[in-house]
Amino acid sequence: MASLVDRMRGHGRIAAGLLFNLLVSICIVFLNKWIYVHHGFPNMSLTLVHFVVTWLGLYICQKLDIFAPKSLPPSKLLLLALSFCGFVVFTNLSLQNNTIGTYQLAKAMTTPVIIAIQTFCYQKTFSTRIQLTLIPITLGVILNSYYDVKFNFLGMVFAALGVLVTSLYQVWVGAKQHELQVNSMQLLYYQAPMSSVMLLVAVPFFEPVFGEGGIFGPWSVSALLMVLLSGVIAFMVNLSIYWIIGNTSPVTYNMFGHFKFCITLFGGYVLFKDPLSINQALGILCTLFGILAYTHFKLSEQEGSKSKLAQRP
Repeated sequence: MASLVDRMRGHGRIAAGLLFNLLVSICIVFLNKWIYVHHGFPNMSLTLVHFVVTWLGLYICQKLDIFAPKSLPPSKLLLLALSFCGFVVFTNLSLQNNTIGTYQLAKAMTTPVIIAIQTFCYQKTFSTRIQLTLIPITLGVILNSYYDVKFNFLGMVFAALGVLVTSLYQVWVGAKQHELQVNSMQLLYYQAPMSSVMLLVAVPFFEPVFGEGGIFGPWSVSALLMVLLSGVIAFMVNLSIYWIIGNTSPVTYNMFGHFKFCITLFGGYVLFKDPLSINQALGILCTLFGILAYTHFKLSEQEGSKSKLAQRP
């Protein structure tokens, strides 16, 4: 009876974490869209602000004794910080050099790449039925993006690099928490400033720094307040991502990412009157079916493995 209550509490905590991530992720998507459309704040510079505010938020949290920092060697976090910067840079280059449809289709390939990395590099196994749930999810993304998919060599190179680096980043977020025996706050506390410095070096190659349209340009008070609010919400997004990956898996987080994509499309249709074709509606339903199937199979496998452990003498 006690173990059943503990399992229910564990599932409840994960559900609450996923719901919190869903809410703040949707908030930041629409807030960032507002900032880009109405103020034209540069994309990578906004990400830099997000990570600086994330580190400041964590610094305040540790001063309030919400968590205790753990001394970590920078060399252990270097690849994680670099992969984050690569994920931001290549994702932006993919978006700049591809259509939205091609960009979204490439992002959908992150899930199978994560499964491949975990299978071949971390000896993690995935059942056939879990792997089969990738079919309706990928089909759903294709239906959403079909009429906007156009291929060019440079765009495909950036998209492929973006998928690879994003997959490595998400796998390492989970692996580093277990390897270094740290929680999401402790890991992010060290990774955020390292990634901020690396992004600060990368930003001048892609965006203006001073003057009109630069991060240190003459922005209005309303623009700066919106950017600051975006940074605070990004702190919550980053923290919840690390917590979800640490308490579930990179694949589960990625599946949840597809669900957020569907909700964002639907939210754009409802709030901004963005057009939603029949193909897109079918794509959303197809993706949601795959996500529900994955969730059902994953939970049943977890219950099965716990039952086997309980039956052992």
